[in-house]
Amino acid sequence: MPELPEAETIGRALRGALTGRRIERVEIFSPKMRTPLAPLLTARLEGRRFTGVRRRARYLVADLDDGRGLLMHFGMSGVVRLESAAVPRRKHEHVFIYLDDGRIFRFECPRRFSLLEVSDLPLDGKWPSGFAGFGVEPLSDDFCGDHLFRASRGRKTSVKSLLTDNRVVVGIGNIYSAETLFAAGIHPARCASRLTRAECGRLAECAAGILRRAIADGGTTVSDFRNVDGSEGKFALHLQVYGRAGKKCPVCGEIIRSIRQCGRSSFFCPHCQK
Repeated sequence: MPELPEAETIGRALRGALTGRRIERVEIFSPKMRTPLAPLLTARLEGRRFTGVRRRARYLVADLDDGRGLLMHFGMSGVVRLESAAVPRRKHEHVFIYLDDGRIFRFECPRRFSLLEVSDLPLDGKWPSGFAGFGVEPLSDDFCGDHLFRASRGRKTSVKSLLTDNRVVVGIGNIYSAETLFAAGIHPARCASRLTRAECGRLAECAAGILRRAIADGGTTVSDFRNVDGSEGKFALHLQVYGRAGKKCPVCGEIIRSIRQCGRSSFFCPHCQK
């Protein structure tokens, strides 16, 4: 599932490509992804212009000139492309939005867990009301060791669950939690309430650094993720533990292991992460 770096990578590409463009018409080819797609046809999008693209957590909002926004989430396999009409439609491309420069905004999602819908925004420049419960952005000044330390007090859950809890911090999923915990030298099953203030500071610093490097590399492509231009995320070349169970730790040479946490695999080095 795309995490913050992948959403940010797509958002930056769309910001440059969509801003100022006018919508000519909308075409749908499937009844629904996560939610029904038919409302896109009756949302009066024709003639509206995009005024910008913003990211919050793993969501993108493409702002429209009437105060609404086109809300996007990429689920597990969502891919956005901007191509001409000369390119044949792919099997799992469910929505075409035709633009005034001759290109088509195409939304593809084989597993149909993605989201694409028009959202009423409470005020210009504000986020949809459904975002109210989101935690802090990990690349903001609000994300720091003190924040994690406060959030971890009294928590019986694991530190991996703490990092992937969107009520605490947004956009960190299975990939970047594994890499963050390895960089910080903390076992993913460690009880969150037992973290020291220093360890929380190290986690916040490692998480922000890894996310920034992943954004610089265009995200991480493990299976489905692609950027708007079709390129893969190059941070996959720098993964230290994620997806590497049975291989040697790049630091100590110990064999990397995996455990199941909340239905997902967590990867770690038993020597570097006591």
